[in-house]
Amino acid sequence: MIRRALCQLFAVEEGYDICAEARNGQEAIDLALQERPDLIILDQEMPVLSGLEAARQLKKMMRDVPIILFTHYDTVIARSGIEIAADLVVSKNDAGRLIEHVRSLVPV
Repeated sequence: MIRRALCQLFAVEEGYDICAEARNGQEAIDLALQERPDLIILDQEMPVLSGLEAARQLKKMMRDVPIILFTHYDTVIARSGIEIAADLVVSKNDAGRLIEHVRSLVPV
């Protein structure tokens, strides 16, 4: 459902194209290495490998690619002291501003 909503959001945005969609964290890593995107958006609640763990692994392999971690738990993560490999943690409650966040990392 989140993936579908993100695709619809980006379908109407000029200057951005979706190069891949992953069903789980491991597939996100595999597709990112294959497609070499300019930006990666990961849902924290991905199966197989969480978005947080996928972000950690991706940052080791693709240091210069910005990553947004999309989550319900943004304040919990931010306060927990967990080392976050994402460049931004965006609350799903703040989804309306996601494009703004994307533009801050990858301007058109």
